[in-house]
Order: sequence, then structure tokens, then C-alpha cells
Amino acid sequence: MGQPQKNIAAEQQIHALGQVLQSLREEDDVEVLITTTISYVQEQFDYSLIWIALYDRLKHTLFGKGGIIPDRDTRFLHKRFVLNSGDLLEQVVIEQRPLGLADLQTEVRAAEWLEISKKFNIRGTVFLPIRYKDRCLGVLLLGSERWGYLLPGEAKARLMMVLGELGAVLYQHEMDLQQKQTKRPDEPLLQLLDNLRTLNNLDQRLKTVVETTHQFVSPSRTNIYWFERQGRYFWCRMSNQLANMGRDRNNQQPAAGITVQELSEFYYALAVNQIVWIGDARSSLKSHFTGKLLQRLQVRSLLAAPIMWQNDLLGFLAVEGNEPRIWTEADKNFVQGAAGLISLVAPTDGMESTIKQIQDDSYLTSQIVQAIYSNQDLHEALHNCATKVLARLAATRFLLLQYNPEQNNYQVVYQTQPHNRRPLTYAFDALKDMDRQMLKSTKTAVEVENLNEDLRFLNWRASLLENGVRSLLICNCVQGHAPAALLLLAHENYRTWTTLEKELLWVVSQQIGVIVRQWQLHTDTEHQQKILSSIKQCLRILEPAQSEKTETEKKDLEGTVLEQIAYVLGCPLTLLLSWTPGQANAEILPGVIADSQFGVVTNASVSIKSEALIQWGLGQEEYLSVNVDDLPPETRKWLNGPGIGQILVMTLRTSADYEPTGVVVMADRRERRWSQQSLNATETLVAQLAWSRRQQQIIQLLESSTQELRQLNWYKHRRLQEIQRTTTLLLSQIHDLGIPTNELTQTRYQLLLRQLDHTTASMTGLLKLEQWHLHMSGETMPITSFLKRSLERVETLFKQHKLWVGVHGLGQSGEEHDSANNSSFIKGIQTSSSSTMAIAGDIVKFELILHELLVAACHRSQSSGRIDIWCRRLDERLLELSITDNGIIEPQLLAALHQNTPKDVLAPSHLDQPPGLHLLICQNLMQQWGGELHFYQLPDHRVVSRLLLPLAEKNS
Repeated sequence: MGQPQKNIAAEQQIHALGQVLQSLREEDDVEVLITTTISYVQEQFDYSLIWIALYDRLKHTLFGKGGIIPDRDTRFLHKRFVLNSGDLLEQVVIEQRPLGLADLQTEVRAAEWLEISKKFNIRGTVFLPIRYKDRCLGVLLLGSERWGYLLPGEAKARLMMVLGELGAVLYQHEMDLQQKQTKRPDEPLLQLLDNLRTLNNLDQRLKTVVETTHQFVSPSRTNIYWFERQGRYFWCRMSNQLANMGRDRNNQQPAAGITVQELSEFYYALAVNQIVWIGDARSSLKSHFTGKLLQRLQVRSLLAAPIMWQNDLLGFLAVEGNEPRIWTEADKNFVQGAAGLISLVAPTDGMESTIKQIQDDSYLTSQIVQAIYSNQDLHEALHNCATKVLARLAATRFLLLQYNPEQNNYQVVYQTQPHNRRPLTYAFDALKDMDRQMLKSTKTAVEVENLNEDLRFLNWRASLLENGVRSLLICNCVQGHAPAALLLLAHENYRTWTTLEKELLWVVSQQIGVIVRQWQLHTDTEHQQKILSSIKQCLRILEPAQSEKTETEKKDLEGTVLEQIAYVLGCPLTLLLSWTPGQANAEILPGVIADSQFGVVTNASVSIKSEALIQWGLGQEEYLSVNVDDLPPETRKWLNGPGIGQILVMTLRTSADYEPTGVVVMADRRERRWSQQSLNATETLVAQLAWSRRQQQIIQLLESSTQELRQLNWYKHRRLQEIQRTTTLLLSQIHDLGIPTNELTQTRYQLLLRQLDHTTASMTGLLKLEQWHLHMSGETMPITSFLKRSLERVETLFKQHKLWVGVHGLGQSGEEHDSANNSSFIKGIQTSSSSTMAIAGDIVKFELILHELLVAACHRSQSSGRIDIWCRRLDERLLELSITDNGIIEPQLLAALHQNTPKDVLAPSHLDQPPGLHLLICQNLMQQWGGELHFYQLPDHRVVSRLLLPLAEKNS
């Protein structure tokens, strides 16, 4: 590359640099600036090729301004270069950074400079941008015959200072020139406004706007396109090439329409009041739509501004160019301002018709209100309303939808359609979250111009399109609330509605919302009456006195309740899985099977422990909702109806302490949703059924137990009567024999007779006083005698089980004796005791209770075990008698004997049979007679039977 001449001193270089910078600052002529720069580079740097070109941003070209070339033919240096993608010159312009080449002859991206380099043997080359404030203003090319492109730092600094000063001057010159050449849209717009005031006809005003706009912007042509809502297309109403493009003029050919479907993005940009511009390789639209729009209008550049009135798109003003063009801000501002003027004058053209339309809409609204509130029949009122609205808004279908929470869909409450179209017979799916939130928050009608393209209400699209619907207006009938009632206006063509029309429909929808709300309240009241009637019916059916009914009648009664549940819920299937406590399998009792799609295998065997529905239901405190897809195969074997989708399970449970006696199963289709009101009513019916079933089972159990006890009591009483009769007969015969003469025999004979007389007398008292009720007598007995008599009864049992018995707390001396081997222990209680404590009450029954406790202790004790009897005075009123043994007792029996534990009479229990039954009887009797009886287990696993007996008054 060229290097600064080494013989130039530093002072000379600085002096030359200062001179050229001063010259550049003081000069205004661009040609002189370029010449000064070229002269400085030629003098200070050793390059055989020097070229300076300025950059035209609008045309993206470089045009040469001169330089130095070896053959001094400078025509090439004034040539214009169009920048293409990939060229070295474009790279320098875009990146705005210096670029060096070691050999220009080998660089294919240099285009025409490649030929120059070969012609003049140019190798080392440097491209330097002339820039200011991030804007490229031109390019300086330096070429040398030497290979290489290195530029020394000091030389590069001087050169960049010169180019920087040149860029600043060129930038200021460009700004001044641009300011002088900039078109000011304000004055032409004011003049246009004055011109429009003098014109009365809208077409004349449009023509004036087109001519003024065409004169200011100077495009290839200027047009005004008008928007036709029904059909959604634009037609050319006015053009600078034709005086009038109106459709009503027969002497001119109307322009072809541009449909919204063809250029949707262009339309949506205009609809939101955005200006659309397409210039040289630049556009406000996406490239795909840009190409389609230019091809449709057969232009290469476009500037369009929307004509709006009350947020409605009336059309647009377009300036079109046959060549690529970059639109200036002045062009955009003027076109936008001209379109705004059209927006102001366009409504005045039909002011009278607009006023009349507003009056008609007001009258229409008042008629609808009167129709709604004067007719008791909702459908008649809606028919009048639909007829007026369809005629006013030019739609084809009028639909009123209401949300059904139980089915989770929108059902058609009312609809009208053309005579040649069928009504919609399906329910609309529930709205998506986004659509629901949009309808809840909106304060106007939601417009869907093209159902094919709009992503809103996507889950309704297929069904509506199938029925010929192409565009929609949708209103939430209760503003600010979740869309429970919706008013739909549909059209079979793609179209839009004006803001005024949407506001009218919104007002109508709010009026309809009021009457729908009243109708819903009436429906809810009827539903509540229906529920109340069902509950009353069940309460009459489930009266307490049902014990006289047979099993078949009871099953019919349960079926009636299941029918009432199906009536309240409105479901096609109800059944009962029934069992009694202790059973392993449940019985299927069908209630309602209203549809063959909800079949059930009623004779199937259902295991209580393995059936999922039963176990799931038992695990819930309230109801359980299950999807059919969650059921295991075992359940689907008997619950196999193909229509079953949603399943509701409720357990027949009266209390947490009582055993459930069944599970009610209700089923419906997949889309069913159970309302809380119906669920509450069903829970009431199920709870009443549970209590009724429990009452019936308890009555049946008590009746059975009472009958059995009566039979047993009759049998035992008659046997005792026979024994008493026989004993009396024997006594009479013994008395008839007389008294033996032997003195010893006589004494013994008389003793036996007295004992037999005493036994007979007690048996007579038992038969007379306790035939059907227990009789409580008042007697006293020392505790030692009480224990002695009780132990004598079980002495034989002690011996059989080889048990050691110890009595503590009576003051006896010596060691306890083995009662199984020696009877002196029983006698020792009586002789060695110094206690004077006595108990009071029915001694015979107390003896029987103590006997029962000792027998139970013996039976649960192992051979060679030990039983201890502890006796102590608890207070002034009670004597504590505790029996401890090392026997084994079931924990369930101990828990059942605990008096504070709730007992379910229907559940299987250890108290239903001995020994638990006998111990429970003893426990209840002691509680009635002023004593207590408790059972518990010590930490060392000994079993304690704690008996509290009332003391005689003298002990107090």
C-alpha cells in the first residue's frame, strides 16, 4: 500500500492537515469540498488511484464525484454504482468500517473495479467510509500498485480526521438541503379543508381530496376505496384517473372489489386505525402479505390511510406508485390528514338517514322492552324481539343460549332461522377460559367477521360452519358476570357490523338478560319445589313404623326412594349396593334404569372388601364423583352400560360410630355436572334412607331378640314350675313317711328337710315375684360370708383347673392355701377374719355376679395359674372387690366392655354371646343396683375385674 512520503517532516504534515481542515470548515460548495479532499490525499499520500463517491440512501446507490486515475480519463470516476447484496462497496456502506484488500485483482466482489485494477495494475486497496452520526455519506477509495493494504497509524489518523470533517460538512449540507426540499403538509391540508367547506356533495369532496393528495404526493395514481360490510370487500369509489368510480353511475365501469379474505392483514391494520406503507424493500406489513397486496393492486409501492368514523372502517385513501419508492414522513402525514378530513365529511352525507336510523333504533329498543315485560310467555316475547333485531341488523339467525352447569354446556333456549334452514339441535360446548374471561369483561358485542380465520370460540367453529354460519355477533346478557346467558346473531356470509349496530344489540341483550334471570329464578323455584316434594314423599314413605313390612315390601320402599333420588338429580340410573354388618358380599338393588345405555348386571356377586366403588365411598365423609374411565375392570363387569360416564357415590352412614349399611350409586353421561343444590337434596334423601334402614334393622333385631328371650323365659319358667311341683310332691311324701326313730338319722333327716323347704320356698318366691321382671330385695351379709359362699360354688372348678386362689384385705393369718387340693382355705376365711364389713342389697344376685366373674377368670386362666381377690373399703358407701388373674382376654372384648365406648347394635360384637354377653349383663345389673363393674388390663398383662358393692348402713 501507499505510505506517506518519508521526507515530509512532521511539522509540514500537521501544517497541511490544519490547512485542509480549515478549508473544509469554511467551504459550502460540495464540489469544492470534494476537490480539496482529493488534492490533500494526492499530496500527502502515495496512491495512484483515488476515488470519492457520495451515497444516496433513497436509491441505495453511490455516485462518483471525481478523483485521480492513471490514464487521467475521469469519466469512470463520475459513474453511478447501484449497490447489490454481497458487493464490497455495500459492505463498507452498511458496516461503516474501513476495508482493506491486499490485491484488488483477486477480489471478485469488486465488480467493475476488478477491470480497472487489471487495466492499471492496481493491487493494494483501501475503502474508507465517509460518515457522521452513524450515517454513511460516501466512500473514499485509495489504490496502489504495491501489494498489501496496511496503512500506518499516524497516516490513518490524519486521513480519518479529514474524512470526519468532510462527513460533518456533507451532513450539514444534506440537512439544509433536505429542509429546503421538505414538503410541509399543513398548508395544503388547511387549503383542502377550506375547499371542502364550499362543497355539498360527498363525491365532489372525495374528488377534491384525491386531486389535492395526488398533487402533493405525486404518485402514479391516487384512489379512495370504500368498504362494503355485507360481503366484506373494498371497491374503488374515486380515482384521479376517473372522475367518479361510484357504483351508482351507469356511465362508468366500477372497479373490481378487493375482498378482506384476500388481504386480511391489510384489512386488520386499517381496522385498528393504522397507516399502511410499502416502499423500496420496506413495509409495515409482513413480507407475505406485502407481495399479495402489491400484486393485487398491480403496483410496486403503496401508502394507505384508513377512513374511520366511530371506530368503524369506512374505507381508505391510497396513493400508489408503479415504481419502488420510500415514502417520506410528509407524505404519510398528508395522506393520514386527508383521510381524517374524509372521516369528518363522510357522515354528513347521510346525516338525515343517520338521525332517522337512531330514532328507529330507539323506537325498536322501546318496543323490545315493552314486548319482554308485557308478555308472560317468554318465547312469544323473544319471537317479537328476534323478528325486529334480525330485520334491523340484517342477520339470518337469532339464538339465545343458557349455561347448564350440570351438563357443562350451553343449551339453546330460543332460536329463529330462515325457512329453508334447519334449527340447531345440539348443545354448545362450554367456553374456553380465554373466551369466558373476554365475555365477562367486555362491555359491547363481540364481533367475529370470519369464523374460518378467527381463533375465538374455536370449539364452536366446526358445528357452526357445518350449519352455514360464517360471521357472528355475541353478547353476554349480564355484564360483568360469568356468561350464563348468551345472545348470538349469525349470518351466512362474511360481514361486519357498525359500532352503532353492535351497541344496539348490546342494549337488547341486557334487556333479555333481565327476563332470562327472572325466568331462571322461576325455574330454580320450581326445582326447589320439586326437591321439597320429593323429600316430603320420602319422609312419608320412610315412616318409623315399618316393622310390619315384609322383606319384599322393604325392597320396594328402597326402590321408591331411589326413584325420588333419580327424579331430583335427573339421572337415568340409580341403584343401591346393600348389606348388613358382618356380610361379605353386597346385594345390588336397582332403583331406576331409564335407558338401555345404562345397563347393570343385578345378579352379580359384589365383594364388599374388593369392590372399588364401595371402598371409595366408605372413605369419603360426603359424596364422591368418579369418571367411568377410573373404574377398575372388576366394577365394569357389573356396571357395564355403554352410556355411563359420570358416577356419583353416597354412603348410607348414620354416624361415624355406626357401621354403614350400603352405598347408593347414581350415573349419568360423561358431560354431566352435578349442581350443589341437587347434591344437597340427594344427601338429605340418602341420609333419611340410611336412618330408615338402620331403624328397620334395629327393630328387626330387637323383635327377633325379644321373641327369642320370651320363648326362653317361658321354657325356663315352666321347667322351674315343674321342678317346684315335683319337689313339693317329694316333700309331701317325705313328711308322710314320718320321722325316723334313730336320733342321729332323725337330726340329719330334719336338717335336710329344712334345707329342702328353704329351697322350695326360694323357688316359690322366684316364680311368683320374678316371672317377667327382676325383683330387688334388701338384705345384708358380712363380706366374709359373701366370699365364702361364692368360693364354695367354684371350688370344684378351681380343682379342675389346678388354680391357686388368694384372698387379700380381710385380715386372715397364715399363707394362702391351694384351693385345688385343700378345702381348709374356704373355712379359714370365715374363722380367721376379724372384719365386720357387710354388704347390702340383693345378696343372691350379688353372689351370682361374683360367681360369673370367678367362672370367667377360671376359664381364661391356664392350668396351675393364680387368681387373687383384693378386698378394700373404697369410701363410706362402697366396697371394692378386685379379681386379678393371669389369663388371656381378647382386646376387642375389653374394648366392648368399656362403658364409654359407643356400641352399634347392628354390628357383630363379642357381647352377643358368652362370656361377653354374661359379663355385659352383670355390668348393666350392677349399674342399676348402685354398684359398678369394670374390666381392664394391667401393664403386666394381668386382667382385673373390679366390682364395687354397696356397704350396709352400719358400716357407714
